[in-house]
Amino acid sequence: MKPKKNKEMAVKASSRSISATEALVVHLICGLGLAVAFWVAHNLHSINLTTHPSHTLRLICVIECPIVILLYSRYRKDRERCSYLKAVGRGLLGLPAGALVNALGAIALGAPAGIQYLPKTINWSLVMSLFTIVPAASVFGSSWMDWQRIFACTKAMDPVDYMICIPAHGVIIGAWFGAFPMPLDWERPWQEWPICVSYGAIAGYLVAMVASFGFILVRQHVKGD
Repeated sequence: MKPKKNKEMAVKASSRSISATEALVVHLICGLGLAVAFWVAHNLHSINLTTHPSHTLRLICVIECPIVILLYSRYRKDRERCSYLKAVGRGLLGLPAGALVNALGAIALGAPAGIQYLPKTINWSLVMSLFTIVPAASVFGSSWMDWQRIFACTKAMDPVDYMICIPAHGVIIGAWFGAFPMPLDWERPWQEWPICVSYGAIAGYLVAMVASFGFILVRQHVKGD
């Protein structure tokens, strides 16, 4: 038990502490970025995920990407050796790397692989990477132990872990449920790739952010007691 305690203390000492209020602000800003992206798409470009999924997803990524990277880079681990700019760079590198992983995973699970679907798949994968991989890349960098702890073991140790872990899992679960209507013979426009999957992922992300804040509140309440 003693090595485990020392390890947790080392992680906490190398990261910036964050309150429940600050976590709420981060989630609200990320949610507001999504709302702005949809507003711009609808009011300035007259598009949405159903009519122009590829363009809408690209717009979401362009608006949301700097918000996510700049916010989460503030909570980087090992702050003595990792500057803010380095954390931003790690987030930028994590975006295409995570997009490649998400694209390959989606194709392996049955997403269409034709050349006509390539722009949609790329933009969807970038948005998925932005919500799942980029926050962890900005905070943890190449620390395999932290990546394994968050994504394989789902073991959060501090509020920043909850802010990364729960929304990332929410996005994946939401996309998974969003894919269910795709093979049905309803012949609806929103059944095409990757419309319903994108809606499911975004819904899962928003719900998971609320759940993340709830877990942080409970954790801090128990810790305070």
